[in-house]
Amino acid sequence: MMDEDSRYEAVRSRDGRFDGAFFFAVETTGIYCRPSCPAVTPKRRNVRFFPTAAAAQRSGFRACRRCRPDAVPGSAEWNVRADAVGRAMRLIADGVVDREGVAGLAARLGYSARQVQRQLTTELGAGPVALARAQRAHTARVLLQTTELPVTEIAFASGFASVRQFNDTVREVYAATPTEVRAAAPRHRGDRRAAAGTGIPLRLAHRGPYQAAAVFDQLAREAVAGIEEVTGRPGARTYRRTLRLPYGTGIAAVAERTRTPRPGTGTRPGGWLDARLHLTDPRDLTTAVQRLRRLFDLDADPYAV
Repeated sequence: MMDEDSRYEAVRSRDGRFDGAFFFAVETTGIYCRPSCPAVTPKRRNVRFFPTAAAAQRSGFRACRRCRPDAVPGSAEWNVRADAVGRAMRLIADGVVDREGVAGLAARLGYSARQVQRQLTTELGAGPVALARAQRAHTARVLLQTTELPVTEIAFASGFASVRQFNDTVREVYAATPTEVRAAAPRHRGDRRAAAGTGIPLRLAHRGPYQAAAVFDQLAREAVAGIEEVTGRPGARTYRRTLRLPYGTGIAAVAERTRTPRPGTGTRPGGWLDARLHLTDPRDLTTAVQRLRRLFDLDADPYAV
């Protein structure tokens, strides 16, 4: 377990190995970031640390527009833990709170809702509702910036109960309206904006180094006919599979991507896999993404391995 001084050293060196392991917020600006944020390092006395993005949001901080801390790989610690907190995090990531509420989450874990609330707040600094809310906000941003879906459809596809709740959350988390979030999409991704019927383009972040070739080799060897396929030449292959999801079905396509870190970027050695999702119901986006992340083991910590 890192102490706060060690965390600050990671922030000062912009060490991308800790992206998703913790977040830091700057009291003078009201913004929270990932450790590898390229912005000027704040003074130690102005920095607070949080175990999750939801905890930072719960304390009134908004996401940095430069490093997008809500889009980092998931914490490897919560991904492998077999206790109630680890199981709860995986279920929340799969959209259980959005579909079944806190009571449904508690029932799956075999605890009372009060016990689940207490354990998550103690460990993560935020309860199940706040954690699910942070995830909905991230899903909303992805849909706003990569699709042409109407804002009203995005609100419900992201898991929000109403358009008003959607607008308030996006404004609070990103300090911008949904329309402004859409307008702020990076220009270099303009050609990735999904047209009708082309699916939703995504970048599935991971920590580096990631052995994409070995993963695609394994998937090709074990592909189930009629459900999975791997096509293309080594180094430029595409993995496709069908998905059975809570609200419908889907088809996922993930591209093999080899990436050599550029000189001077050793502190941010992570990368991503390009993916495209075709869903019969956009409410399944969060669940589909999390299942792809588990399939490709994108939340693993390669340095610990």
